[in-house]
Amino acid sequence: MFSGAIQMNFMGRDIVSIEDFSQQEINHILDIAKTMEPLAKTGSDMLKGKILATLFYEPSTRTRLSFEAAMLKLGGANIGFAEPDFASVRKGENLADTIRTVENYADIIALRHSLEGAAKLAAEFSKVPIINGGTGAEEHPTQAFTDLYTIRKEKGRIDGLKVALIGDLRYGRTVHSLAYALALYDIELFLVSPETLRMRKDVISTIKNKIPVTEDANLEAIMPKIDVLYVTRIQKERFPDATEYAKVKGAYKIDLKTLKNARKDMIILHPLPRVDEIASEVDNTPLAKYFQQVHNGIVVRMALLSLVLGAIK
Repeated sequence: MFSGAIQMNFMGRDIVSIEDFSQQEINHILDIAKTMEPLAKTGSDMLKGKILATLFYEPSTRTRLSFEAAMLKLGGANIGFAEPDFASVRKGENLADTIRTVENYADIIALRHSLEGAAKLAAEFSKVPIINGGTGAEEHPTQAFTDLYTIRKEKGRIDGLKVALIGDLRYGRTVHSLAYALALYDIELFLVSPETLRMRKDVISTIKNKIPVTEDANLEAIMPKIDVLYVTRIQKERFPDATEYAKVKGAYKIDLKTLKNARKDMIILHPLPRVDEIASEVDNTPLAKYFQQVHNGIVVRMALLSLVLGAIK
């Protein structure tokens, strides 16, 4: 069923940053994810005998469970921890030693960590592939693949779209990875955020050389022309100062009034969890696609696990 796929070498590859991938490679991942849709329902023994270790040093629901669900649907098994307090981390074990230990138990490791650079460090020490499940306020590459897959699935394409990223663009690791990925396509990008939460300069300097980028855009003004509205939570846990968080809390709220001038075929995405940035009244509109993103995260991670573990090419 995969005979028509582009021949690329993903086997044994670390997935640390979206910047490590070309547009052709990303498109291939999205194509493979599409072929995983039926397997997500029926299951497969494609990865039978393989073990995934999920090492999550930060809280997670969707990312951790979707990795574990993806592995189980492909016939593999899972080990790991979701609370470092219940692992040797509590005894003072450093990340490098944890990785060099766990690589003996697993064929691949998915890592989430509070510190930037943690996935890169893990990859340097590990003999098995490392997948970055989110590091600090840095990147979240598998979420970006999921976002791109959702956009292409819902809109039929990525090129030619106008995309707005709104909310916490400074600390939101999902928007950093997504911005890098979108910059590989022919799109126009709008960045909407409070002044203190503007997109990181290192991200801006990279993407502005590739695509049109408008910062500090007024959401009401751009709403009639955007195709994708990507909403993010203001992340209280990332703020070094609680008073600074209080100043921007609730800066944006997407409700039916906000959407009155939106295109009828616009889609709303959110990496979740949400707090109050999208009103529940939006959930039942045809624009809301954030819960479909959750399903898409499973098939995308099924694709990544299969490619990296060499089950498909």
